[in-house]
Formats: sequence, structure tokens, C-alpha cells
Amino acid sequence: MIPLVDLKRQYKIIKKEIDESIQSVIESTQFIQGQNVKAFEKEFAAISGTHHGVATSSGTTALHLALTALRIGPGAEVITVPNTFIATTEAISQARAKIKFVDIDEKTYNMDVEKLEAAITEKTKAIIPVHIYGQPADMEPILAIAKKHHLKVIADAAQAHLSSYKDKPIGQFGDAIIYSFYPAKNLGAYGDAGMVLTNNDELASKMRMMADHGRTGKYEHLIEGFNYRMDEIQAAILRAKLKYLLKWTHRRRQIAKNYDMLLEQLDVIVPYVAEYAKHVYHLYVIRVKDRQRVLDVLAKEEISAGIHYPIPLHLQKAYQHLGYSKGSFPVAERCAQEILSLPMFPEMIDKEVYKVASTLSIACGRRTGTFHHASR
Repeated sequence: MIPLVDLKRQYKIIKKEIDESIQSVIESTQFIQGQNVKAFEKEFAAISGTHHGVATSSGTTALHLALTALRIGPGAEVITVPNTFIATTEAISQARAKIKFVDIDEKTYNMDVEKLEAAITEKTKAIIPVHIYGQPADMEPILAIAKKHHLKVIADAAQAHLSSYKDKPIGQFGDAIIYSFYPAKNLGAYGDAGMVLTNNDELASKMRMMADHGRTGKYEHLIEGFNYRMDEIQAAILRAKLKYLLKWTHRRRQIAKNYDMLLEQLDVIVPYVAEYAKHVYHLYVIRVKDRQRVLDVLAKEEISAGIHYPIPLHLQKAYQHLGYSKGSFPVAERCAQEILSLPMFPEMIDKEVYKVASTLSIACGRRTGTFHHASR
């Protein structure tokens, strides 16, 4: 069987370091706001090209924290895209702001910058571009539009650890940049965890205080805040894994390159990489015409595949009250009918990549695969 992602395979490789990291926290009995959290904030911010990191309990709480700290609240409109996980929009609702969507670019699946400005009204206060699947959105024009209209930009980089835009880390683009360390992410914890990055000293201090009950001392609270702290054990695990992130990212790109080469003769659309972007392939997403048939053929060969995401958010029952309908965002809707995520994880071997590609060739009409592969 070839899984979509194999966390057990990764754990076996770094088991000794992970186990030692967890054990050290247990022995210290410092489970909340310990040294690992503080160190991980600095280390992840540094590798992401940002001055400050504020560790949180999840990517969702990181986004809500950033919105709240930037005073995006009742009456405000926040623009984002419909082809993202619901956590992106949940945080907007939790801040009691209004969700507003713009359609996506058909090649990158990221926010269509050409459609952004038309969606802005006098109530718009923020833009949340999503660096979907591991490829950055086109940030320079987004930031230019935001500056023109005095808007905040909070980038959702939950799938884009170590990605870069015009040869600069994406942590440098936006008022705040949020990350998720959900287990299956490129850098994953063994539970929920997240972080907000920012180059704004005042904002960092405010978010750090708000994430810990709004306190300035143990029993001194300047404001009401939240319990959005990252657990010390998760921070220790993430620190142990962080040293491998560059290596894992390089391997993801190698796998993607192999997929690109093996699939180029098939009737599928492979991931497009914009000239300004350095993709980190959290997901390797293709587009196929008869998706269910392809899924069935893959399943018969015990190859897992996913759909990220099958129902655009504007068509979800949870958002019926927003007044959108089928046809509101045709590009996102069209892509949602065709996208398919293939197995992608750093420990995947070339033989497995070959098998996926060979099976796809059969699903796309060839009787047998005609690919060559190198063993690894």
C-alpha cells in the first residue's frame, strides 16, 4: 500500500530524538510555557526570515489571534479565497467579522489578484491570501492593493513551511503570517500546534500577551485574552524535527520533479509553479477529467489519494447565510471537480513514485506504464 502520507515511517527514522525530546519534558515537569516553546519561537522565526514568532495551540487559534490583535472585528469584512480549509474562514467568524471571497487563479489555485480590488468595500479591513498546497500567493500586488486601501494582510501559510516568494522567505510578506503544525504538515507536531510570525515588535508583544490570558505577570492581566498557548511537549517535538525540515523539503521537490517528468505524457495537469514562487509541495495536486475513475483505479492498486478540497467554502452549508450560490466563483468550482492529491511525503521512495505514475497511466487510458525509474 502507498499512503497519501506516512507519519509512522518518519517517526521510525527519528524515533530516538523524538523519544528523548518528549522524555526530557516529562522529567522537567515544565509542561506549559517552558524553554522549548521559547526556543522554538526563535528558531522557526529565524528559518522563516522573520523577527518574531508567537507559538499557539493550533493554526486556527494563530489566525484568530492575529485578527484580534490587529483589531479586525465586528463590522469588518475580510477577503479570502473559497478553496481552503474551513479554519481560514472560521477564524474570521470567531473574530465576528464578515467573510468575503474572491475567485482563484486557475494555474496556481491561489487568490486571483486581478479580481481582488473589485471585492474591496469601505468595510474591508483585511486580506487573507492562502499559500495553498505549498505555493505562495502573488504577494507584491496583494500588498500594494492593501497599502492603497489601508488594509491589513494576514497570510495563511499553514501549508507552506519554508516556501519563498521572489527568493525571499514568505515570512517577510504580510502584517502577520500564520502556520499550522498539524501532524500531516511539512513540519508537524504530534497533536495540534501553530504559530504567528511578524516583523512588528508591538504586534508580537500584544499577541504573546493575548495568547496567555492577556497577562503581564502571573496574576496581572492587562486585558482579557485567550488560552492559545503551545504545549511544551509539542514544542520539543517540533524542535527535534525542525533540523530535518530543509532536507525534507528538498526531497519533496525531488519527488515533485519525478512526478512532473513521469506524468508529462498523460492527460493530466501537473502543478504549475509561478516564476516568483518556490513551491514546497505540502501536496502534489493534479487535475484529471474523470476523477472518480482515476480514484477507483488507484484504490485497486492500494494507492491512497485525496481531494483538497472537494466543496468550495462558499457552497458549504455552514456559509449559506453569506448568499453565495453555484457559479459565484466558477474557477474555484471547476477546479474542485478535477483536483486530485497524489501521495507525497519525504520518506516516499522512487519505486513508489513510479508505481503511482504507472497506475495513473493505466487510469488515463494506457494499457501499461512506459516509465523508467531509478531505485532509491
